[in-house]
Amino acid sequence: MKQMTLKNMLLSAWLMFCIGNVMADEVKLKPFVLGSRGSGTVVEKAEQAKAALVAGGFTVVGDYSPYADAAILIVTSDELKKNAADSEHGGFGAIQRVSITKAKDEVQVSYTNPVYMANVYRMKGDLSSVAAGLAAALGMVEEFGAQGMTAKQARKYHYMIGMEYFDEPNVLAEYASYEEAVLAVDEKLTTNKNGVSKVYRVDIPGKKESVFGVAMKGSTKADKYMDDRFIMSEIDFRAVKSTAHLPYEVLVSDNKVYALYARFRIAISFPDLSMMGKNSFMNIMKSPDAIRDVLKKTVQK
Repeated sequence: MKQMTLKNMLLSAWLMFCIGNVMADEVKLKPFVLGSRGSGTVVEKAEQAKAALVAGGFTVVGDYSPYADAAILIVTSDELKKNAADSEHGGFGAIQRVSITKAKDEVQVSYTNPVYMANVYRMKGDLSSVAAGLAAALGMVEEFGAQGMTAKQARKYHYMIGMEYFDEPNVLAEYASYEEAVLAVDEKLTTNKNGVSKVYRVDIPGKKESVFGVAMKGSTKADKYMDDRFIMSEIDFRAVKSTAHLPYEVLVSDNKVYALYARFRIAISFPDLSMMGKNSFMNIMKSPDAIRDVLKKTVQK
């Protein structure tokens, strides 16, 4: 057998590199991860999840119960915040959401898929180590929420022609400075009477950027389309629940206040949802504008 030449060795290494990249590019990413499912109560499972997350190096920055038998924990970490600081509008990806939901006779513990979210938010790092940390703390049964898309597809994602991309957010307000904007938004989310309330705030280190989580509750039939419970009742209908879609975000970056347009923000959690028919986007057709309008009314100068 002839000794392999340097040229052949380099060629073989290059082929292996190319094959590895092709295989990685073909991996289908999904929005959520099911950590565990079984008996118990939402309160018990939420406390267990919180303890496991803290032990795993995460910081719980907020919690939210959008409706009965559902609880959401919002977590961050040094790595999440560093990646956010290195990415344009990276504050949207500075947190991960963990949901504890009772569905029929079982309690499901699920969380946002960090690698999926890193790609749809076009972040610098892929957060694979964050994904490993969440799996170690909460378990990993399966990814769910869609048929899936590659990292390349996720970075270019929009629901359909004419609908918004990640880099086309709503500009809700503009202030004289970041300092004025972040203080004003914090106060307005705390004191407003528009049905929008603050769930958490995370400041991005070394950057004039802060992300807020907001709960939205409509008090009348007229404003039901901005209501978290109403929206989820229409679109979160499958056996494994996507409760970790909530809560929505408002981003202060420099002196401007942004929110991802709902036709993007909802779609990244439910990319396979049909446009028409039962449990479709048509049933919440008025929600994107309703969400934009109530958030703008809440944070405007």
